Amino acid sequence: MLTREKIEAYPKENLSELALTLEKDDIPQLVDWLSEKDDKIRYPSFLLLQARSEKFNNVYPYWDTFIDKLNDPNSFQRNIGLRLIAANVRWDKQGKFDAVCDRFLAHCNDEKPVTVRQCIQSLCSVVPFNTSCRSKIVETLMAIDISQRQESQQKLVLLDILSVLILINKESPDKAIMAYIQQALTGGLLDKKSKAMIEAQL
Repeated sequence: MLTREKIEAYPKENLSELALTLEKDDIPQLVDWLSEKDDKIRYPSFLLLQARSEKFNNVYPYWDTFIDKLNDPNSFQRNIGLRLIAANVRWDKQGKFDAVCDRFLAHCNDEKPVTVRQCIQSLCSVVPFNTSCRSKIVETLMAIDISQRQESQQKLVLLDILSVLILINKESPDKAIMAYIQQALTGGLLDKKSKAMIEAQL
């Protein structure tokens, strides 16, 4: 059974291996630790649950707990909620994500720039396993006004958006998506290295 001491001492780079060995009682304990103020226990607990979700469905039963975090005043908790919801869409046979998609996507305009990026980036884990919300995701992402973002965030947010759109377009080719991508490539926001990276993904 996991202890706080074991988690705090465990190398972060090996947590994905530890996630494979978790026992039944470890999961609810890790979920509880997500609410800890101490990042030394909260962050590795999150990483363990995220890694566990990639291989097993026994984190999915805590879906509603992660949904509740979307409205948390603490941005760290919102980030955790976004990431763990996205990580568990692969197990969402009941289609619960469809009901919360709007709440999820609302964080594309979160007050915290980091949460905005966490929301958009996490969609890369959503779109391979949920096809019913793809059009809504595309519409939301392409409606984001990059120019209204902090100057230091504009290129980063655009690259996040493009990563999701490219992923969707590979499975469901769309003229509007390609037009958006081409506009981004010919615009002045991306540098030469960023454009090369995007072109390599196409």
